[in-house]
Amino acid sequence: MAERAELLQGTLDLLILKALALEPNHGLGVARRIFQMTGGAYEVRPGSLFPALHRLKDKGWLESEWGDSENNRRAKYYRLTTAGRKRLEAETEKWNRMAGIIAGILRTTPESL
Repeated sequence: MAERAELLQGTLDLLILKALALEPNHGLGVARRIFQMTGGAYEVRPGSLFPALHRLKDKGWLESEWGDSENNRRAKYYRLTTAGRKRLEAETEKWNRMAGIIAGILRTTPESL
């Protein structure tokens, strides 16, 4: 199992959007998917997850409806809106660009300057 990690500021929203791009899901299902996507390195706690889901819904990036979970309990299911998909694309580009910049910095040697 991977070592547990802390997320960088702003990463939780991106992970939630990505998890819901894969499939609509209820809150705890989103948490499980993020745990799976990070190889067990990050576990989203309900105290962080549910406020984030509400915040993303308020921004218009998610919509929700009530349904039955796999264990026949009522659960709110979330899915991306068109605006949410666009936000995911924009955030993905931003993170990929930043990761490339940081990777370049870390490869810097005195000889390469």
